[in-house]
Amino acid sequence: MTQSKRVPDVSLGHDRPVSELPLELADLHLSLAPGDGVVTYLSARPSLDWSCQRAVDLVIGAGFLPCGKVTKKSSGFVLRLKRIRSLPDTVGPDMRVLIVGLNPSPYSADSGIGYGRPGNRFWPAALKAGLVSIDRDPRHALTHNGVGMTDLVRRTTARADEVERTEFETGFERVERLAAWLKPKLCCFIGLGGWRLVVNRKAVAGRQADAVGGCPVYVMPHTSGLNAHSRLEDLTEHLLAVSAMADAAKQV
Repeated sequence: MTQSKRVPDVSLGHDRPVSELPLELADLHLSLAPGDGVVTYLSARPSLDWSCQRAVDLVIGAGFLPCGKVTKKSSGFVLRLKRIRSLPDTVGPDMRVLIVGLNPSPYSADSGIGYGRPGNRFWPAALKAGLVSIDRDPRHALTHNGVGMTDLVRRTTARADEVERTEFETGFERVERLAAWLKPKLCCFIGLGGWRLVVNRKAVAGRQADAVGGCPVYVMPHTSGLNAHSRLEDLTEHLLAVSAMADAAKQV
């Protein structure tokens, strides 16, 4: 068992746009081990997008647990963080689609790749649908295909039913703020369970009447290999519809 450690203080942002911080925090997350503690100074170019709430949302999205008080400092905030076993967001400006999962699986958290397990059909379906162009590469999907990824809940579990309803509700509020800020053309929720629990218990797969952060929403079945009700062909059709919706929203 690896012993957690306290690492040197880290400064991120350096007067750049706040929209660059998610990937910097993702790199920090991937450089540490679960349980490691770090004091982080997040600075960004002053803007209406930059606030204490945004700083907290970003570190949670990157797979960190904020510990103690957040301190304002110059053009940023100082946060004491604990790196948890999780999967960092890969998000940024100009996203065509924001993929929203339920919560990371142990395999995804440890590999750093959402839906990365060989039996998961997300990446094969996304490749067939032309949504992404490289297999199991979230960073490439974001920077080259405009496909970002997050989860409702950052805590890693073997099964989504191990997550409490309140965790999904709190996570949904964070995702709403994320979508309102970065304005993806479309939010695609993978797995009907989370959407039904938090938004509409009678929801069926497809485009939803409810928006998230002002963005249109598509909900589709979970891509896990354990979901025997959806074939690869079905999941590909859903992601083709997602891509078409994103293109239609872009033209508006």
